[in-house]
Amino acid sequence: MDTGDYRTLSFWHESHPGSLAPRPSLASDVQLDVAIVGAGYTGLWTAYYLKTLEPGIRVAIVEAEVAGYGASGRNGGWCLGTIPGMAGDLDDPAKRDGALRLQRALFDAVDEVGRVCESARIDCHYAKGGSISFATVEAQRLRLREELERWRALGFDEDEVRWLDPAESARRVGAATNLGGLFLQACAAIHPFRLVRGLAEAVERLGVPVYERSPARSIEGGAVVTAEGRLRADTIVRATEGYSWRLHGHSRGLLPMHSNIVATEPLPERVWKEIGLEGRETFADARHLVIYGQRTADDRIVFGARGKYFYGSGIRERLAPGDAEFSTVQGILRSLFPVLRDHEITHRWSGTLAVPRDWRPSVGIDRSRGVAWAGGYVGEGVAAANLAGRTLAELLLLRASERTDLPLVGRPFPRWELEPLRWLGVSVIRRLGAALDAVELRGRPTPRLRGALFDAFVRK
Repeated sequence: MDTGDYRTLSFWHESHPGSLAPRPSLASDVQLDVAIVGAGYTGLWTAYYLKTLEPGIRVAIVEAEVAGYGASGRNGGWCLGTIPGMAGDLDDPAKRDGALRLQRALFDAVDEVGRVCESARIDCHYAKGGSISFATVEAQRLRLREELERWRALGFDEDEVRWLDPAESARRVGAATNLGGLFLQACAAIHPFRLVRGLAEAVERLGVPVYERSPARSIEGGAVVTAEGRLRADTIVRATEGYSWRLHGHSRGLLPMHSNIVATEPLPERVWKEIGLEGRETFADARHLVIYGQRTADDRIVFGARGKYFYGSGIRERLAPGDAEFSTVQGILRSLFPVLRDHEITHRWSGTLAVPRDWRPSVGIDRSRGVAWAGGYVGEGVAAANLAGRTLAELLLLRASERTDLPLVGRPFPRWELEPLRWLGVSVIRRLGAALDAVELRGRPTPRLRGALFDAFVRK
């Protein structure tokens, strides 16, 4: 893939002002303390904190394409202070304290991203406007009110999460129907590709080589093996997210799920007076199949929805502009904001996120094998990867902190089922979520049994 092809991967890639010329590939063997596979958020944050905590440590990164090629450069641009898989721990009195500390750490990670961007001079259009989940039907409103009650029961106050009545919610997000919303302060809108490219430059300034177009063929014998050389290291960090299945022995560790995103043309002020988002709040409604949107710094709407899992953990780097997946995303966006029917969709792209079998992100080290890992964010990885990378760096350096005993630190990812079971299971759950949304959007109550089945699999 040449530089021009990288530009066409997404709106974020196209609008990045810097060069996308690949850095040199790994061309020989290199001896290190820590070798990192993957130049996305997780790998880059790990390298950044390793070098800021221990400037003399020898670190290098290998990347199959270029920094930000994958999910770190293609996501919806939400730097969000939550992750999936926490509800069970928060509901369990024996685990609640750790889960609350993790939640606080995620809130702080949103601010930490902003702090590092300021100190490292990374212009990623960071705007901490919070996030609004609003209701378009009564079933969604009831679900959001229940979520607010859970936040309150856990001790989170009005400054952190609060209810917006229909008038205020509609003023902030002028959707066709807005019955009120839940406002979470801990979220910033960003330009994700600017962030990942800025991080790559920041770690290079700290002395970390980033070898691009150097896909890891395997991790074996204390080395990352590429076509032209090896990174030999005491510890190897796997930071490959949805692409992990390409590494030998990891085909069932993380399931690559796709998200599909569109961007509008820049919208005139009269449209923004109707839509709102003056503070660049991120937004979604409370349907089962996740949607997400933001107002960009150049006054577009970037909007996406979770998409398919392809049989055998297949990854589709690009979908055709006319693909039905994009038609679905565009249809949802224009149903929320009918004014957009008169405005062009200029960009359409797809990206891959990683789903663990238990829906729990993980950070960990197997010191006996010299292997470490972090990831599994289920699409909420911008802030979580910062926390994971910071935590992993401290674990690698044996630096105890308020992060190193968080519930995020744990065992390797449990294995997904063999095909065709995992494809069948994921397909059924996705269809179930779509059916639940269809029922609710017609104004009917959520079917209890089907709703419980969906919630049992899709852990929040």
